[in-house]
Amino acid sequence: MRRAVTAPGGTGEGGAGGRMGPMTHQNLLGGPAPTYLPDDAEASQALAAAADPARVAAAFPAYSAAWATLAERAMRGGDPVAAYAYARTGYHRGLDQLRRSGWKGYGPIPWEHEPNRGFLRALHMLAVAAAAIGEDDEASRCQEFLRDSSATAAEALEATPGGTVR
Repeated sequence: MRRAVTAPGGTGEGGAGGRMGPMTHQNLLGGPAPTYLPDDAEASQALAAAADPARVAAAFPAYSAAWATLAERAMRGGDPVAAYAYARTGYHRGLDQLRRSGWKGYGPIPWEHEPNRGFLRALHMLAVAAAAIGEDDEASRCQEFLRDSSATAAEALEATPGGTVR
């Protein structure tokens, strides 16, 4: 035996009364919405134009991308301790911004949103530098956090030497 499925208030006869109105979509998995950091155009332009990212970090200390760039440069220069310090600074500055943007300590941080990339690069470089100095537990935690935050970022950053992708 077959039964007709009828929309609420409908007749089940295919007439106007049986049509459903526009549907809204919701997150059925119950996870948090993605977090999008605000753009800092002035800091971004300064970093793009700067020969020395340290000047940008000094002028815009909350700008994670400057710290991530310093960490990448330190790793390329063979100084994983400096890279760790720069990456940790960028990571913590990014966490502060994420929290101010409504992040609850978990959930997507999309790589596709350019202002999120500084934090994600700092997080990646923290994992790289931690591994280089033997902090294997922290390196693993950071890698997992990166994958959980943005699989796209993890793929892009892990595929490049030193994780330098902008």
